[in-house]
Amino acid sequence: MRLFAIIEYDGTDFEGFQVQARKRTVQGELEHALLQITGAKIRVIGAGRTDAGVHATGQGAHFDTTWNHPPGALQRALNAVLPDDIAIRSLVQVADSFSARYSAFSRAYRYTIYNQTVRSPLTARYALVFPEPLEADAMDTAARYLVGKHDFGAFGTPPRGENTVREVYRAHATREGTRVVIEIEANAFLYRMVRRIVGTLLLVGRGGLTVEQFREVLAWQRRAGPSVPPQGLCLIEVKYEGLSR
Repeated sequence: MRLFAIIEYDGTDFEGFQVQARKRTVQGELEHALLQITGAKIRVIGAGRTDAGVHATGQGAHFDTTWNHPPGALQRALNAVLPDDIAIRSLVQVADSFSARYSAFSRAYRYTIYNQTVRSPLTARYALVFPEPLEADAMDTAARYLVGKHDFGAFGTPPRGENTVREVYRAHATREGTRVVIEIEANAFLYRMVRRIVGTLLLVGRGGLTVEQFREVLAWQRRAGPSVPPQGLCLIEVKYEGLSR
């Protein structure tokens, strides 16, 4: 049967989701745990290949198994042997035609900026510590121009092929006390797309780029800002038709 999992992980000590030779990855740990429990080598297919240092609270993944007990029993067994920085939040049976990657119609990321002059050692593991004042309203105005179908090549490169057109369903920046949180949901993302968008929005927030100039970046008329570090980025949700978290 085919099972679908929602996975949460702290990406700090991983070299990303996808298996890499002699490197610690989320996919590698999941497949090792399945081998321990079922005795079979099982390939895990993720909805997205998060980079090194990127976290997830809603990563989707599927795998095929001959496990003959309820999915809940396998979920408990996996969580018992997985390392502390990975957990299976839910596990359900799906149709054999379902794909965690290709059946997804959107993915949503959140980037967190800790906007305070005094650094925070505990926060720094999951947010970008940024000491300069930020105008979150200007960042939000700029972010909303991302919504729609655009060529996002100014912000990233395609993981394969040459197509850089993606459709963004929502994008916004909000201030939550000392934090500025940026969320973007799209049908798919280019490599480093979110991190470069955030880097460019930071220029807007600190007054180094106007909202109109941000639009020029989107139109490939101006260079994008730098890519921000990975620790502030989290894959929060992958949406599928007919499936709820």
